[in-house]
Amino acid sequence: MLNISFEEFKKLDLRTGKVLSAEIVPGSQNLLNLQIDIGSEKRQIIAGIARYYEPKELIGKNFVIVTNLEPKKFMGVESQGMILCAEGQDGEPVCLVPLKDVPPGSPVL
Repeated sequence: MLNISFEEFKKLDLRTGKVLSAEIVPGSQNLLNLQIDIGSEKRQIIAGIARYYEPKELIGKNFVIVTNLEPKKFMGVESQGMILCAEGQDGEPVCLVPLKDVPPGSPVL
């Protein structure tokens, strides 16, 4: 495990984001194109979770999002952040969600 300083950790902008729409990226079996409300703006995030989650079950859900990653393209589609997931049993990704309802864009403390 790599240790980082608290100062480095504070550089991450972790916020909640509400999924507005979700669809499979054309030509992919694992990528979902998610439109996410992070409070101050809407973001497109590409997540490799299509084998584990149906797009329609994600709509309206709040997730923990890293909002200040550099944009990256996946199969020609730009992603503007990352949904945080834990590795569950059998290696399946389990998306991190707040236990209580919070507004989109709420900072993770």
